[in-house]
Amino acid sequence: MLLPGTQLVRRPLRCIRALGHLPSRSLMNLGELVSALNDFASLSLAESWDNVGLLVEPSPPHTVNTLFLTNDLTEEVMEEAVQKKADLILSYHPPIFTPLKRVTWKTWKERLVVRALEHRIGIYSPHTAYDAIPHGVNNWLTKGLGACTFIPLHPSTAPSYPAEGTHRVEFCADNTEHLDAVLSKIKGIQGISCLTTLPARVEGEEQTRVTLSCSQKALLEVVALLSQNSLYHKTEILLLQKPLLPHTGMGRLCTLSEPVSLSDIIKRIKSHLKLPHIRLAVGMGKTLESPVKKAALCAGSGSSVLKGMEADLYLTGEMSHHDVLDAVANGISVILCEHSNTERGFLSELRDMLAVHLQNKINIVVSEKDRDPFQVA
Repeated sequence: MLLPGTQLVRRPLRCIRALGHLPSRSLMNLGELVSALNDFASLSLAESWDNVGLLVEPSPPHTVNTLFLTNDLTEEVMEEAVQKKADLILSYHPPIFTPLKRVTWKTWKERLVVRALEHRIGIYSPHTAYDAIPHGVNNWLTKGLGACTFIPLHPSTAPSYPAEGTHRVEFCADNTEHLDAVLSKIKGIQGISCLTTLPARVEGEEQTRVTLSCSQKALLEVVALLSQNSLYHKTEILLLQKPLLPHTGMGRLCTLSEPVSLSDIIKRIKSHLKLPHIRLAVGMGKTLESPVKKAALCAGSGSSVLKGMEADLYLTGEMSHHDVLDAVANGISVILCEHSNTERGFLSELRDMLAVHLQNKINIVVSEKDRDPFQVA
C-alpha cells in the first residue's frame, strides 16, 4: 500500500538493465598485462638488433581496459587509438627504433610519444618475437599456400645453455691425493656445475676421468689451475650449444601436400592476404604453369632470411633488387606483396588468441586505420 501523497513512477526497462546486468570486463594492471604478453611470446626470441617490449609507459599506477592492436603506429592510427580510449597500444612494428635524442613536436615519431603520454597510453612492441613463435606471423602466412608442412628456415635456440654452463671440460689424471687437491680447488671456483668423476683405463693404467660444466669466466680459472698442475695437456674443452626450440625461428620452409601451379599459388595468396595485386618475378626456365612443391617464406622483408634457400618459390613482402635477380637466375620464382601486407592480416587472429590468453579480462580492438603505405595507382 502506498502512503498518502506518494506517486508511483514508472521507469523504462532499459534503465533497469543499465544498473549492472550488462556484461562487463575487469581491468588489468599494466605490469600484469605486459607480463602476460611476454608469456605469450618471449622477447628472448626477438632478433638482437630489434627493439621490443614496453616502449612507452605512463606513470604508475596504470590500468588497462582496452588493448589496441596495429601493425604500424602512424599518427592517423594514434588518433584512432585516442578516440577508442585505448590504454595500451600493441604495435607489431616498434615505433621507436632509432634512439630519440629529444621528445618534441617536431617529428612524427616524437609526436607519437607526446600524444601517448598526454593520453596515458602505453606502447608495446613484440616485432620479431612474433615472427619466431609457432603461433605467430610466419605460421599465419603459410596458410596462404594451402595444405602444407613447414619448418623454420633459421631455428631459434633456447635462451640458456644446458647444464648451467657454456663449456664442458674433461680430463684424466692419476688417482692420487694430488688430484683430490686439484678437485677441491675446482669446486671452490664460482660458476662450476655438474662435476663428476669416474674410473677410467688409459693406456693400461687406472686413472680418474673428471667431467665438469662451467661458465666462460670459470673456464679461464679452470684452465689456469690445470696448467699449474700439469694437467692441461690432457684436457678436452667443448663449447656447449644452446638447444634448438621446436617449431620456433625465423621464416618457414613449406612443403605442399600436392604440387600446385604457380598461377594457382598466386590466387591463393591474393585470397589469403585480401590483395588485388602482387608483384611476381618468374624463375628462369619456369612459367605460370610450373609446379610449386616447396616454398620458402618470410613475413615483412625477407632478403636476409630467404637468401640461398632451395625452393620453387620465395614469398615475402619485399626483397632487394639484386636478391630477386639472384633468385630468378637460380630458377626460383619470387612473389612480393609489400612489407606490411604479409603481416597485417595476422592481427585478427592475434586478437582471438590474446582474448583466450588474457581470459577475456580486457577489450581487444584491431585498428581500422592501419594500412600499408603503398597502393597501386
